[in-house]
Amino acid sequence: MSITMKDIAHQLGVSVATVSRALHGSPEISAERRKQIVDYARRLNFLPNAMAQQLRLSGRRPSKIVGVIVPELAHYYFSTVLKGIDEVCASRGYAVMIAESGEDHEREVEACRRFREHRVCGVIVSMAKNSRGVDHFQEFIDDGIPLVFYDRICTAIDTSRVTVDDYRGAFHAVDYLIRTGCRRIVLYTSPMNLEISKNRFNGYKDALLQAGLTFDERRVLLCDQRQQAEQLTPHVMAGADRPDAFFCTNDETAIGTLYTLKRLGLRVPDDVSLCGFTNGEGAISCDPMLTTVEQRGKELGRQAAEILLQKAEGQLAAEAVERRIVKTRLVVRGTTRPLAG
Repeated sequence: MSITMKDIAHQLGVSVATVSRALHGSPEISAERRKQIVDYARRLNFLPNAMAQQLRLSGRRPSKIVGVIVPELAHYYFSTVLKGIDEVCASRGYAVMIAESGEDHEREVEACRRFREHRVCGVIVSMAKNSRGVDHFQEFIDDGIPLVFYDRICTAIDTSRVTVDDYRGAFHAVDYLIRTGCRRIVLYTSPMNLEISKNRFNGYKDALLQAGLTFDERRVLLCDQRQQAEQLTPHVMAGADRPDAFFCTNDETAIGTLYTLKRLGLRVPDDVSLCGFTNGEGAISCDPMLTTVEQRGKELGRQAAEILLQKAEGQLAAEAVERRIVKTRLVVRGTTRPLAG
């Protein structure tokens, strides 16, 4: 069984970051503490990121397996991200090892463990909804293994990331709804511990305020799955001050809302307008076709893979932090009214 920095840290009662700094000769660690850690590591025949160091010194290319964690394999958006990652990796001779977290923290941790066992040359990850703590991600950083977040990022770790412009995507969608005459717009959102949820919420709220409309927190509801939308929407529409529009955090939720509104005898968009966020295949399969924000998942995946491989091959410094934002666009279809004039 291989020894990790985490094992050394546990035995010596220090943090993983302290072990990493000591093994790399950081002056931030006292000479006495540094000697203690280095001597202990040597007794265990441990060399930090030995393979990566040797490959850099020898000029050979690193391990040619890239680890990728997706929350849901069957999700259209994540499948397009994977396509972008795989295209870039395949074109440069790398294989992709995929793990699905299933939106579960423990499965996410286990995926990270398996990647370390397989000595992947880098990891690309979108966090699970209930992901907690950062140790399972920090271990990659401490061992010099490139880590790139996409879509759902971990703000507690300063590492490279590629995200969609969630704020502007949400702002433009809600602004369009307002300009078509909507005034009581409900936001169906993902959990607010996710950075994408915060950004889309802020875009929604700012669009309302910029238009001179009152922000009502009662119209912000946790709902990010089709089944939830089908259960919740009848109750939302039963109120006296019922909404005239819904902005949904993904297309699945929007399609569930559309199905329910039609089942309630309401006309879309004459009675209620509707906008999603993804622009997946389902957006053109429903009736009417869905107005939605296009995320461009394939482009996001390509950029995440490019950053990772540049780091793995030494074209980017290991400590370099790349932050890229992929622009969105609003695709107007049949679930929203046209602009006047």
